[in-house]
Amino acid sequence: MSHDVKMDDLSSMETTKTQSGSMATVTPLLRRPEGAKVFGSKVFDSFRSGPQREFAPALGGSDGREFNAEAAAYNTANAPLSRKLKGRHLQMIAIGGSIGTGLFIGSGAALAQGGPASLLIAYILIGGVLFCTVQALGEMAVSFPVAGSFSAFSTRFIDPAWGFASGWNYALQWLFVMPLEIMAASITLEFWNLPVPGWASITIFLGITIAINLSGVKFYGEAEYCFSIMKVTAVIGFIILGVVINCGGGPDSGYIGGRYWANPGAFNDGFKGFCNILITAAFSFSGTELVGLAAAETHNPSRALPTAIKQVFWRIAIFYVISIAIVGLLVPYDSAQLIGNNDVDSKASPFIIAIRDAGIQGLDSVMNAVVMISVLSVANSAMYGATRTLSALAEQGQAPRALAYVDRRGRPLVAILVASLCGLVSYLYVSPVRATAFNWLLALSGLSSIFTWTSICYAHIVFRRAWISQGQPLSSLIYRSPIGSTGSYIGFIALILILVAQFWVAIFPSGGYGDETASERLVDFFELCLAVPVVLLFYAGYKWWYRTKWIRVKDVDLRTGRNEFESEWVRERWREDRTAWPRWKKVYKIMC
Repeated sequence: MSHDVKMDDLSSMETTKTQSGSMATVTPLLRRPEGAKVFGSKVFDSFRSGPQREFAPALGGSDGREFNAEAAAYNTANAPLSRKLKGRHLQMIAIGGSIGTGLFIGSGAALAQGGPASLLIAYILIGGVLFCTVQALGEMAVSFPVAGSFSAFSTRFIDPAWGFASGWNYALQWLFVMPLEIMAASITLEFWNLPVPGWASITIFLGITIAINLSGVKFYGEAEYCFSIMKVTAVIGFIILGVVINCGGGPDSGYIGGRYWANPGAFNDGFKGFCNILITAAFSFSGTELVGLAAAETHNPSRALPTAIKQVFWRIAIFYVISIAIVGLLVPYDSAQLIGNNDVDSKASPFIIAIRDAGIQGLDSVMNAVVMISVLSVANSAMYGATRTLSALAEQGQAPRALAYVDRRGRPLVAILVASLCGLVSYLYVSPVRATAFNWLLALSGLSSIFTWTSICYAHIVFRRAWISQGQPLSSLIYRSPIGSTGSYIGFIALILILVAQFWVAIFPSGGYGDETASERLVDFFELCLAVPVVLLFYAGYKWWYRTKWIRVKDVDLRTGRNEFESEWVRERWREDRTAWPRWKKVYKIMC
C-alpha cells in the first residue's frame, strides 16, 4: 500500500512538471502570494483616501446658509493629517519660510528708500510686533493644535466671516508668493549668465517644489531643515565677513566704520521713507507664523511647539537685526546698484553688493547660490502654507469640499494640485508681461501678513477673555504667553498703525505724483494696498450671504479639539518640576 502511495505522489509531481502553469495542481514557489503588493501598487494605494471618519457639515439649514461653528471646529480638530513633525522641524520650517527674498533682495530697495537707520528701526519694530504675535499664536496653537491654526482661530473666536476672509487672504498670499519665488530663483541664474532657457529653469524649480510637497510632511520637514541650515550658516558667515570688511579687512574697501551713516546719511526721505520700509520689513518676516500652522502635524505639540515658538523668534530677530545693521554699514543708500531690474533681482541684493564692493572674488557667486536656495525654500514653504490653509478652509465649509481630501499618508492632494496649477503662473517670467506680473504678485501678497498677524493678536485677546470668563484658570494653559493679552493689545494696535501708515504713503507718495494721470495714480495705489479691498470684499460677501455674527465671549468653544496628548497628571508633574528650577533657568525657559 505504501508503495502505491509513493507511486501516486511521483505521478502527481511528474504531471505538475509537464503541464502548463495554468493547469498545475501545486502552486509554484516563485509565484507572488495573493494580496502581495508591488512597489507601483503601493505608490498608487498611498494616494487613496485615508481611514473613514465622521465629517460634520459646517453649512446647513433649509437654504444651506446657516453656519455651524461646532461642526467646523470638530472637523478641523479631527483632520486626518499625519503627525510626523518634530521640534527641530518646526524651528527650521519657520526660519525657512521667512529668510528669503525679503531679507536678501527686498532689503536693498528698502535701504534705498529710507536709509540705514530707518531700515534698522523698521526691522526692530516689526521684530517686536512679531514677538507679540508668535507668543499669542503659541498659546492658542498649543491649546488647540487643529488644522488651519490661525484661520480656524479667527472662525472660532472672532467671526466665521472674518475667518473666511483671513483664511483666503493667507491662502492667496502663499499661492501667489510661490510663483514669485520660482521666478526669483530663475532670475538668480542670470547672475552667472548661464545659457539656460527661462522656461527650463522654471520647470526644474517648480518640479522640485511640487515633488517635495508630494513626498509627505516628514520629507518636507527634513528638506526645510537642510535648506534652513544652509541659509542660517550663510547669514552667520555674512555677519562675520561684514564685521571684517567694516574693520578694513577687505582687499579694496579699507576701514569703513560709520562712514555711510554720515555720508550720504542715516535717513532718506524722513518719516515717509521710514513708513515705506515697514511693509518691506513685514514681508521679510512673513512665514514665521507657519510654525503654528504645522502644529496640526506635530508629533507632540505640548513639548515641541513652546520651544519652537520661543527659539524661532530669537533666532530670526537676531539674524535679521544684525545682518540688516551690517548691510547698512557696508552699502550706502544712494548706491546705483540697489536699483535692480525688478523687485527680485539678485544683482540688487545688498549682501552681494557688499561683497563685490569689498573686492572679494568668488564669494559673490556663493552668496548668489545661497539666495537661490533661499527663495526655493520659501517657495517650498509657500506651497505648504497654501495647501494646509485650503484644506482647513474646506473642513470648515469655507472652500470646496474636494480640497479637504487627504490621502493615506496625510497629504492634502487636491489642495496640492490647486497650488501646483497656481505655480504655472511662474511661466510669466518668459512672457512680455514679466514686469507687470512681478508688481501685481507682490501687490497681492504685500499686506497679507499684516492682516494675518492682526487676526492672531485679536483672536488671542478674545481667547484669553473667554478662558477667564468661563472659569478656566490661566495656570491650566499648557503654554502661557509671558506677555499675556497685553502683548496682543500692543501687537494689534501697532499693526493697525502700520496699515494706516501704508495708506498714507499710498495716497501721498514720496515726491508727489508728478505728471501721472488719474489711472496711473490708481494703479500705484492698488499696487501698495491691493490686499485691503480683497479682504474686505471676501468678508462683506460672506457676511451678507451667511448672516454670521461675531462670537460672544460666553459662546466661545473651549472644548472641541483641545490638546489632550498627555494627562493632567503628567502636566502637573511638569509644573512641579519647574518650581524646583533655579531662577536663571526659569528666566531662560521663559525667553528661550
